[in-house]
Amino acid sequence: MAEGRTAVIETNKGTIRCKLFEDEAPNTAANFIQLAEKGFYDGLKFHRVVPGFVIQGGDPKGNGTGGSGKTIKLEVSPGLRHTEGALAMARSQNPDSASSQFYITLAPQPSLDMQYAVFGQVTDGMEVVKAVRQGDTMTSVKIEEKQA
Repeated sequence: MAEGRTAVIETNKGTIRCKLFEDEAPNTAANFIQLAEKGFYDGLKFHRVVPGFVIQGGDPKGNGTGGSGKTIKLEVSPGLRHTEGALAMARSQNPDSASSQFYITLAPQPSLDMQYAVFGQVTDGMEVVKAVRQGDTMTSVKIEEKQA
């Protein structure tokens, strides 16, 4: 497995880079990587922005109700926390309903710990995350292999 891969989220506001936690959240990270490699996220909008809380995207319908057509089981770990810049999967009330929607936290959100699957962390571009507004676009999401 290529541990230490990075998601590169190109937006109309700039670039966000996130280290993926493939060891700690293997199924969640793999789901995101598969969707990114298929181009699923390219052109999608950030449909939900809550100041001081999260930016959320990954919904092909653009209204918070869409997904990729498959769901994954909730994958949590006590070591994976909702710190500022945490990359995590959105879901419905059903814990095992995560599909393609993800969010990035704008501030620490300890109330979400162990409730939602954290699978990455922003390593560069937090200023871009904070500049994203509802309706902004992900022009592309690419996966970069770990640099040797």
